[in-house]
Amino acid sequence: MKNYKNTFFYFTVTGGFTALIYWIISKGKILESAKTVTTITKPNNHWNDFISSMVLNFEDPLAILLAQIITIIIVARFFGWIFRKIGQPSVIGEIIAGIFLGPSLLGMYFPDFSLALFPIQSLGNLQFLSQIGLILFMFVIGMELDLKVLRNKANEAVVISHASIVIPFALGIGLAFYVYKSFAPEGIPFLSFSMFMGIAMSITAFPVLARIVQERGIHKTRLGAIVITCAAADDITAWCLLAVVIAIVKAGTFDSALYVIALAFLYVIVMIFIVKPFLKRVGDLYASSENLSKPVVAIFFLTLILSSYATNIIGIHALFGAFMTGVIMPDISKFRTIFIEKVEDVSVILLLPLFFVFTGLRTQIGLINDPYMWKVTGFIILVAVVGKFLGSAFAAKFVGQSWRDSLTIGALMNTRGLMELVVLNIGLDLKVLTPEVFTMMVIMALVTTFMTGPALDIINWAFKTKDSFVPEEIISNSKYKILLFFGNNEKGKSLLRLASSLVKKQKENVNVTAMHMILSDEMHSYNMDEYETDSFLPIINESKILDQKISTVFKATVDIESDIVDIANQGEYDLLLVGLGKSIFEGTLLGKVLGFTTRIINPDRLIDKFTGKEGLFENSPFDERTRQIISKTKMPLGILINKNLQEINQVFIPIFGAEDGFLLDYAQKLIYNNDSKVTVLDSNGHIKNNFIIENAVDSLENKYPSNMTLLNDKTIEKEFLNQHDLMIISLESWKKLVDSQSDWLSDIPSVLIVKP
Repeated sequence: MKNYKNTFFYFTVTGGFTALIYWIISKGKILESAKTVTTITKPNNHWNDFISSMVLNFEDPLAILLAQIITIIIVARFFGWIFRKIGQPSVIGEIIAGIFLGPSLLGMYFPDFSLALFPIQSLGNLQFLSQIGLILFMFVIGMELDLKVLRNKANEAVVISHASIVIPFALGIGLAFYVYKSFAPEGIPFLSFSMFMGIAMSITAFPVLARIVQERGIHKTRLGAIVITCAAADDITAWCLLAVVIAIVKAGTFDSALYVIALAFLYVIVMIFIVKPFLKRVGDLYASSENLSKPVVAIFFLTLILSSYATNIIGIHALFGAFMTGVIMPDISKFRTIFIEKVEDVSVILLLPLFFVFTGLRTQIGLINDPYMWKVTGFIILVAVVGKFLGSAFAAKFVGQSWRDSLTIGALMNTRGLMELVVLNIGLDLKVLTPEVFTMMVIMALVTTFMTGPALDIINWAFKTKDSFVPEEIISNSKYKILLFFGNNEKGKSLLRLASSLVKKQKENVNVTAMHMILSDEMHSYNMDEYETDSFLPIINESKILDQKISTVFKATVDIESDIVDIANQGEYDLLLVGLGKSIFEGTLLGKVLGFTTRIINPDRLIDKFTGKEGLFENSPFDERTRQIISKTKMPLGILINKNLQEINQVFIPIFGAEDGFLLDYAQKLIYNNDSKVTVLDSNGHIKNNFIIENAVDSLENKYPSNMTLLNDKTIEKEFLNQHDLMIISLESWKKLVDSQSDWLSDIPSVLIVKP
């Protein structure tokens, strides 16, 4: 009755008021007689009218900006993925994406399309948004700096850091002396030009360096602590120097710049002695709150904006204010994590690629159009590498580091990345750098960042060392070794229960290693240790309950799938256990519509299709990460589909073919170590027709008569499946089971899919 009442009310209200609207509009036409209403008559060509309106819609500034953002994000992510796959920071790929979309490539070969996508009048909007992105990003960079590290390692680090600034700074000024006459803009004093060349040579990209250190696994070593501290000190010093250089450039002379420098000094005093204690007080008051309220968040963001505004008005650039605000944020991990999460996704994914592309639009490789200019570019790269790489290395050697560590520090400090582009764009905006010099310096930034990874590999090769995440005692021992990789705690605990059930009575001859990874661009150096502790705590607690000793491995990486396999190979593990993830399209209408499309669009799958590893229309029953691990592993692999696996007392093993005989090894391990009851299903008579498998089954039945059951029934009821804790099945049989859309799939317990 209630439904009828609601329906009646709905149609009465909507119908009645629709009729009222129609009546008012009809009566309103009578009012036109008192006014002169001009009606524009056009030829009766509705299609042309529609096309004209669509063209106007495409040319709308907002539509152009949205099209630019869509294109930029897609291209930047694609190039970032390519460079991650070759072991380079994704930031290099994003910079290359900017150059690709700029006049150097897209503008040269597709000028009409480039002009339509990036019309001159739209670049102001792009620049504005990119500057907002940079302000947010510099705020994050400031928060990532751990000033406690500076205090703990200050002596050696400050010597190395300042040497790595003053040496390239001096060489940059020397370089300016030789290129000033040919390449400096008209009307720019030598002081301004040379100071900018010096600071551009001195920059180190702290975010890129920190991620490389994490990815290489040296963040917990003494070398890692020193190089992170050097980069932090370098960052602070370089940005202070940049503020001075900008003040000098804007003032014209050093004497005039003293007023700006004095104001900047006053600003820093206010931030450290007034604003910082205030923010700390706010942090202390709300540190125990479950969630930060909007007024509290507003205080911090308002501080960021006011600080950026103040430094921009003073004349030392808004980015310095954003960086300074990040540095003085309360030293409370929760606060910094919350703000980084709020800010970073928007700035790094959405707004920062706009900066890369805006830089690419200003980078015109075609300007370097003769051998002499390429020679100058090469000389700029040489000076940059000699100043930063060798300057840092010799300073590190002087304070007592080994040659290997000194060269490693030099290679890492030579990383420039995004920070260099920020400086160069400021120089171009201030008209201190010409487009030609700007392009040369962008090439230098790319080369010096790109060479970091290969340089570290060469140093390791020369000194016969190798970065390894696997403890030496694991590599060297001859025990049965299991490596389990977990993405979340619940899967990790289930995998540990499974591993323990396979080996619990053989603890003296077994090693179990739990491994967790995170993408390096989602990790921050200041809270890495805390994150690692939190990630492993539930697993360690579970290991104590199970009385199963475990080792742990934690890694920040750019390629989780490849590193899982590499670490498994390094440790020479006998079994790799992983949990099955879920596809983002699983179980949705969109998934059914886009299932084939996503297999084509996904870069990894696209490569596999070209190389023949996967058929064009093949429907893998696994998520992308699991599929990649399956394709790369050479050792036995177990994939757990976890349905709240708590105990492994009742186990079901179907034998669908002669190749499934190896599963009986796992049956034996579970029976011996865990006293599990194992039911083996021989649905098609493969056991009776295979002498080796039949022998293995007979042996288990004779040795463990109360634990081993052989079943020949082809029909499996739901009740039977519900009685079991775990089903163990081979990879090929699982694929056949999925392809056949078996009724089992809706009722099966937790499943261990094993690739031999």
